[in-house]
Amino acid sequence: MDGDFRTEFVRQPTALKQHPALVLNADYRPLSYYPLSLWPWQDAVKAAFLDRVDIIAEYDEVARSPSMQIRIPSVVVLKDYVKPQKRVAFTRFNLFLRDEFCCQYCGAKGDLTFDHVVPRAAGGVTSWENVVAACSRCNLKKGSKSLRRSGLTLRKPPRQPGSEELRNMGRRFPPGYLHETWLDFLYWDSELEA
Repeated sequence: MDGDFRTEFVRQPTALKQHPALVLNADYRPLSYYPLSLWPWQDAVKAAFLDRVDIIAEYDEVARSPSMQIRIPSVVVLKDYVKPQKRVAFTRFNLFLRDEFCCQYCGAKGDLTFDHVVPRAAGGVTSWENVVAACSRCNLKKGSKSLRRSGLTLRKPPRQPGSEELRNMGRRFPPGYLHETWLDFLYWDSELEA
């Protein structure tokens, strides 16, 4: 059996890389939703070995060393609470997340850039209150004109989001893969099926 595992592992050397662990804070909430707080299985095993996390759920697969074996963790919870940041960093990603990955002029999704509502040429600053996600078409149409001159209107006024608001916004955009053991921890406040 051990030889079969070794042979299979050699044939598929990336097989164990495909087992990330969902990382929960000490309050059993993910550290982040978007991007989802995941660790490679090796980091989860190391943290468990160093007694920094508790293993809540496991994959069926086992990692082996010469002296021990351990089921690969799929959900781990930190023993020490990590205080979430109150300040939200002004990044392109967070801006797109705030605007729900859609153009704030026409509502289109995909191929987004960002636009200064008050153009920089007219003294507009790069801030939460003056920058919005925009599709290429709308951004080119607006150019360095004011909203009134361009004929465009905003779907909602730009503003700085709170950290909790942005975290909740991230829950609307789950990653392409969710392991079944993660679901209870990701959507614990969603309505249950009867």
